[in-house]
Amino acid sequence: MKQIGVGILGFGTVGAGVANGLLKNRQIMAERLGVECVLRKIADIDITTDRGVQLDANLLTTDAMQVIHDPAIQIIVELIGGTGIAKTFVLEALKAGKSVVTANKKLLAEYGDEIFSTAQASHADIYFGASVGGGIPIIRVLREGLAGNEIQSMHGILNGTCNYILTRMENEGLPFDVVLDAAQKAGYAEANPSLDIDGFDTAHKASILASLAYGFHVPMDQVLVEGIRNLSGMDVTFAAAFGYRIKLLAIVKRDGDQVEVRVHPTLVPLSHMLASVNNVFNAVMVRGDLSGDTLYYGRGAGREPTASTVIGDIGDIARNLAAGQARYRRGVCVANEGKLTMRSAAEINSKYYIRLMVLDKAGSLGVMTTILGRHGVSILAATQQAQSDGQQAQGHVPVVVLTHDAKGAQIDAALKEIEAAGIVSEMPVRLRMI
Repeated sequence: MKQIGVGILGFGTVGAGVANGLLKNRQIMAERLGVECVLRKIADIDITTDRGVQLDANLLTTDAMQVIHDPAIQIIVELIGGTGIAKTFVLEALKAGKSVVTANKKLLAEYGDEIFSTAQASHADIYFGASVGGGIPIIRVLREGLAGNEIQSMHGILNGTCNYILTRMENEGLPFDVVLDAAQKAGYAEANPSLDIDGFDTAHKASILASLAYGFHVPMDQVLVEGIRNLSGMDVTFAAAFGYRIKLLAIVKRDGDQVEVRVHPTLVPLSHMLASVNNVFNAVMVRGDLSGDTLYYGRGAGREPTASTVIGDIGDIARNLAAGQARYRRGVCVANEGKLTMRSAAEINSKYYIRLMVLDKAGSLGVMTTILGRHGVSILAATQQAQSDGQQAQGHVPVVVLTHDAKGAQIDAALKEIEAAGIVSEMPVRLRMI
């Protein structure tokens, strides 16, 4: 049976999971693939710490270039992360004609164009199934399962840390800071959680999905990104009273020659399938013109789920190499490069949840509704919520307004004028709705 050599760069949590899976299930893979995937080398700056994987010490090295240029290795698996040395190693491997598997969403989101072009020039495969959704095969779905569909939209919960925090805030009535601290202690959040809670991890994944679905490079600086850092428990409670649950969503849509890619806390109806995705789980709902709505659900991170997807990519490349061809030389089709443009945040239409701390005085609500109407914002529902003693003492009450579809520019202009009118005690809260 033909053997394909595999080298792993990065022996952290996922790297150890991939190594263990390749060693443990080597025979099963060979029987299914008709080709044997052999782990030849693992490179990491730390090769002494016990990762809980039994392997020959000769497999370990601190020299990544030795792994990349080993003639017995045809597939390089990059699991270092980030856009520094990982980018150098991926480009070096591709230029050497080696196929690459990576789970590095930040690298692909920011430098995917260069990386995919290098892969094409070198006639090498690049697979990145674990870069979005961990153990969820959403990349494979877009490349293969829904290849015959025009993708109309995607809505995704793509960050387990944020979903865990939002779930506990709602279920237990805890404030954001308390749940974040618990998430860090439980290992669900990093010591520096900004990449997750400020929405950028989700944005990297959203840009990859958009690029796959629509065939053009998505500039990260044109992606609307809002995180959950400043989300109040009050709004979680009020949203529930209206029949909604707040989720950090990645939303990708195409309308003619414009594409919108955005990440923000979103009010999701309790009847919606994504509303039931809780704790650290991820899910992506894809709407195709032929398939209709399909949902993909599972663990978005973790050693075993992510390793499973990485190993699946290794197996696909091994089959390609055994057949003497690379199927995905560019990684992302670029048929629409230069044909599609990104829709700006100001032009994106959405329903809105708006909470204002309004002066408890006759005429205040009239001023607020008049300003909204002047800017073309139509009210779907409005209610004055129960007030705490602190709010009563300040002479202001929380008023929640749900709107019909409005452009971001209309909402921003209306809220700016409401602030200037002197009828609110703090900056209005604005959240989008599905």
